[in-house]
Amino acid sequence: MTRPSSRSGAAPPDPAAAPGDAGARRYEHRLLLVLFAAFGFVFFDRQALTFLAPFISDDFHLSHTALGVLSGVLALTWALSGLVCGRLADRYGRRPVLIAAVVLFSCFSAAGGLMTGFAGLLIARALMGLAEGAVLPLAQSLMVEASREHRRGLNMGLLQGSSAGLLGGIVAPLVVVWIAEHHSWRTAFLVTIVPGLLIAVWIARSVREHPPAPVLPAAPEATAPEATAPEATAPEATAPEATAPEEAAPSLREVLREVLAHRNIVLCALAACCYLTWFTVIITFTPTYLEDEKGFSSGTMSHVMTCFGVAWVLWGFLTPAVSDRIGRRGALIAFTVVAALCPLAVVYVDDPVLLGGVVVLTYTGLGCFTLIMATIPAETVPRRTLTVALGLVMGVGELAGGFLGPLVAGLASDVWGLDAAMYISSGGAVAVVLLALGLRETAPAVLRRRAAGAGPAHDTTPVTISESAP
Repeated sequence: MTRPSSRSGAAPPDPAAAPGDAGARRYEHRLLLVLFAAFGFVFFDRQALTFLAPFISDDFHLSHTALGVLSGVLALTWALSGLVCGRLADRYGRRPVLIAAVVLFSCFSAAGGLMTGFAGLLIARALMGLAEGAVLPLAQSLMVEASREHRRGLNMGLLQGSSAGLLGGIVAPLVVVWIAEHHSWRTAFLVTIVPGLLIAVWIARSVREHPPAPVLPAAPEATAPEATAPEATAPEATAPEATAPEEAAPSLREVLREVLAHRNIVLCALAACCYLTWFTVIITFTPTYLEDEKGFSSGTMSHVMTCFGVAWVLWGFLTPAVSDRIGRRGALIAFTVVAALCPLAVVYVDDPVLLGGVVVLTYTGLGCFTLIMATIPAETVPRRTLTVALGLVMGVGELAGGFLGPLVAGLASDVWGLDAAMYISSGGAVAVVLLALGLRETAPAVLRRRAAGAGPAHDTTPVTISESAP
């Protein structure tokens, strides 16, 4: 084990301060733009069903439970895909798997417009989830490797939070509702194949398997103190780098065991379950709630839902950017407390203009998604297990929160009314706050400040696993 202070001769204390390679910086910005579009369109397709639900219900006569099942089955297959995408990437490479995933989810999304009943639509959504689930872990693992330290949280927030908010939260309700009103909901699904295929071509032309120059430290700066497993206690000088190629690749079970040895990963996975409950329930049932319970027209509903998208974009990058400075744990707790108020506003605020304003101020949770599903795990585990760690956190969260959350909320709504769904959503955010209290801080700038304040005689900086082997 080594402490950051003992490595000061090998690397500058703050990688962000280093001038860096101009080509690497250009690639970082280009990669962010490409992956922003890719994951943003993933959520455009995922959210299309939510906004089209009132139109589909006229044809298929969906109950609240059926609507919850349609949302949940995509989350279920998304979770399964996320859990195995790391092994696929190890075998075939992240770039080819990402391209294939984008092509497939675009085709399956368009197929939803051809279905003539609930069962067919359910199958199309399930297949779409299988393809979409691979996109986020692969995109974030590519992004974290290409990002400079001082932009790590910001880049990952823009990729995961703001992209989904812009395309899935702002563009989707305006576009798909307009197409459904002027043509049909089937047409709204069918046209989604075109931008998806264009994005796949863009990825093929622009994304590399590895960035042009390494910009990350050899090991996470913020590896938690629990990382004192036998691997971490071996001296750096005795690491048998020369014999590494002869060793068999670790099995998935061994990699999962290593990943789950970190307390942060376990807490992030549990928090993902609760936060995805907050997200999927509020986003699935709010359009129906606004039309059926509050009597809003479809146009007014789409404008209120657009406010969710505006907040999604703003907080999607502001929350991770703030966490770069004040710390991941503190930002997660503060912004999640505010997020718990958003579902309650849907219930108790009746004026659509006021409701839209309150939504913009309280829909802060999507920025926190980046922290628990990408940034904190990336700063906790070694790079060799990064894709598996990201897929695990996302997969477990989607399985419990994305699949079971809307299903339970739909059943509760059929029994007690749609208010029950909003209370369940708010409760999910409250649970995240409690879990976040146990997280270990990982923000590099915060850890350096703490180490500087402690001084050499009282160094409390978490130990760092040395990972000199590629």
